[in-house]
Amino acid sequence: MKPVSRKLLLAFSALGIGASAASTYVHYRLLTDPTYASVCDVSAQINCTQAYTSQYGSFLGIPVAPLGLLYFAFVFLMAGLAGRSTSSTRDTAPAYIFAVSTIGLAFILYLAWASYFVLNVFCILCAITYVSVIAIFIISGGATPFPMTTLPGRAPRDLKTLVSSPMPLLMALLLVVGATSVMAFFPRDGAAGPVPMEAVQLPPVTDEERAKLAQWWEMQPKVDVPVPDGGAKVLVVKFNDYQCPLCQLTHDMYKPVWAKHAAGGQVRYVVKHFPLEGECNPHAPGGNHYASCEAAAGVIMSRGKGTSARLEDWIFTNLGPPVLTPEQMREGVRTVGGITDFDAQYARAIEEIKTDAGLGQLLGVNSTPTFFINGRKLPSTLQAQYFDAIIELELQRAK
Repeated sequence: MKPVSRKLLLAFSALGIGASAASTYVHYRLLTDPTYASVCDVSAQINCTQAYTSQYGSFLGIPVAPLGLLYFAFVFLMAGLAGRSTSSTRDTAPAYIFAVSTIGLAFILYLAWASYFVLNVFCILCAITYVSVIAIFIISGGATPFPMTTLPGRAPRDLKTLVSSPMPLLMALLLVVGATSVMAFFPRDGAAGPVPMEAVQLPPVTDEERAKLAQWWEMQPKVDVPVPDGGAKVLVVKFNDYQCPLCQLTHDMYKPVWAKHAAGGQVRYVVKHFPLEGECNPHAPGGNHYASCEAAAGVIMSRGKGTSARLEDWIFTNLGPPVLTPEQMREGVRTVGGITDFDAQYARAIEEIKTDAGLGQLLGVNSTPTFFINGRKLPSTLQAQYFDAIIELELQRAK
């Protein structure tokens, strides 16, 4: 491998390690600290939190950020070995990097598509890793001096060299052990699917966490939310978009919270519609969720039939990919919600959605989901146990 190619691979892999390490740290803090706000959350569209806590933040239950860390560490290790004059991998190293980077390229193209076209957000740290993967793919491909079809035949010799050399072997073992440890102890965010309601218990909140949460909650500004509380001591208002992955996450994740407070009438939960689609929400911040209006309208129509909860579950279960089209959404409203006169009711439902969206605009809503608990706005999506702890704080205050 030419020295310039090796230096470029080392540089871009180091850049990727830095971005992936920062991503891992941010994702970890989001899952473990309810008061944490990421510095890369600049606005609703430039936002790391939405990317990490969405369904695309994990792959087969494993957070994406540590996987990126493992990939870039592998590239850095291989590029480092290629600089050893006695190493048999100095010529084959770029080929191994190129082979792994081919998979990495396909993976980050999928994630980029999900971020920019499904979530409609730009994640700064994610973008840095995308650029690094693309650069490594191009450089390693150009630095490979032989046909890739011959690589399997060269692998046994390189593996023998790796096993017989203590330093490369030690580095490889440290890489594997380190990556495995990070993934094993990384908390899971529960975004993989609906939360089963049978025997669900919220994780405990320590006294220290509760005190910290109470102190943070008192600092949040309070506004007047003109929604009737129905005599409840705690009013929770959610501004929702049925094609929003984070709305799906909270819909599933908070089910144990609503189950806990269902009896007694002390907590009232109200969903207001804020679709990121201009047809029914003129205040949508650059929305491109093209079936959100149909979904919200269908839920409104299905209330009278008592099928709205079932329809909500169906919509979020089928969030995608692929994303449901307006026609598919209407068909789901008919078959799941039991609405046979969708077109006749649509105009009336749209007016209710526009009223909800206007209220959201007055309250400063610019992304979904946005929660208000007794007039205080939640700036981020909290884990269920911390969300419940805030409700408990408000119930305690009401006493």
